Amino acid sequence: MAAASSEQKILGFLPQEAVPGALLVFIAALAMIVVNSPWRDAYQAVLSTSFSIGPTGGGIEMKVAYWIKNALMALFFFFVGLELKREVLEGQLSNPKAALLPVLAAVGGMAVPALFYLAFAGAAGFGQGWAIPSATDIAFALGVLSLLGNRVPAALKAFLLAVAVVDDLGAILIVAFFYTEQVFVDYLLMAAGVTALLWVMNRLKISSISLYILVGMGLWVVMYKSGISPTIGGVIVAACVPLKAKDGHSPLHEAEHSFRPWVLFGIMPVFAFANAGISLDGAGHYLTHPITLGAAFGLAAGKPVGIAVMTYLGARLMKANKPGNLAQIIGVGCIAGVGFTMSLFVGALAFADPTLATPVRLGVYAGSIFSALLGLLILVYALPKPARARLSDAEDQTRPFILAEPKYEAYEKAKP
Repeated sequence: MAAASSEQKILGFLPQEAVPGALLVFIAALAMIVVNSPWRDAYQAVLSTSFSIGPTGGGIEMKVAYWIKNALMALFFFFVGLELKREVLEGQLSNPKAALLPVLAAVGGMAVPALFYLAFAGAAGFGQGWAIPSATDIAFALGVLSLLGNRVPAALKAFLLAVAVVDDLGAILIVAFFYTEQVFVDYLLMAAGVTALLWVMNRLKISSISLYILVGMGLWVVMYKSGISPTIGGVIVAACVPLKAKDGHSPLHEAEHSFRPWVLFGIMPVFAFANAGISLDGAGHYLTHPITLGAAFGLAAGKPVGIAVMTYLGARLMKANKPGNLAQIIGVGCIAGVGFTMSLFVGALAFADPTLATPVRLGVYAGSIFSALLGLLILVYALPKPARARLSDAEDQTRPFILAEPKYEAYEKAKP
């Protein structure tokens, strides 16, 4: 059976693309309820339970919360890496000239929120969290945009997708270079050796995803011991999965298609449940905390400002068509301010002090919710009415940065 259309409704009212985001909202609310209920101690006890994997004395021991952050999120980054590679090879970023405008917009959408954050929290001694509002949650952002249905022109939707993809790449690089405290060179050299093995597997066009995962587990171990966030190993493995095997099928498409439900309906909800809960006891004291204000204003104000300014500057310098008018670009910029999963992840890396988890989560919640609502409100008034949207969608196919339908989508539709 062909893959369901993006316009298909779930339960008669919810667009299919919005389901992962709606699930995360439900899980976040559930985490809030549990943290503020008699089950709170049991919840925290489970997350604080330690267990080890590997031989006694030489294995890896972490609390459940850290296994979720380091191991499950490595699989999440593997999936993100697959998406990035597909977009670069045959998607919205495959044409360098066409990709330049959303790349510039994404750079603005990462830099300006960081400046907003530092304006509130830098002088207060919390500057290490500058990257919290720089990330966009792709699943959430596209889910919010899907609520507007076919009123959204193809150019605008593709623009948001490209910006979010580049945003995730930026977040990955930030984690690798700015949130590594100590590096052990011997393990780093081992990681380089495992990476070389993965590269050889790619050149030989080995198509077994299980084999890449198996070697990737070894990479995860040595990267963890090297001091670098082992989640980066997921991206490295994804980069080595070949687009086409010797028999002509695509291991990259197959892996992305297979991992999508596990990530959207398994890994992300588990991460949200472990990291989204906020105790309301004393939470009011954190409403004006520098981290809260920095994260909230970075997402809600920094994202639309950075994306809109860089889009207009880039379009003027390159003499390129913009994906929409000013109001539409600002609306999409607001929706890109939905950080949630990625912002919470960066916040957990930036601040080891558990007392700072509350202002991080409050800021991410406030900024993401306000961004989603404001973006929807702006786009409701800025987008063409439904009757005109279909015409606009057809016209947008001529815009320079909108490419042909990604082959991955065609792969999904053809899959039995």
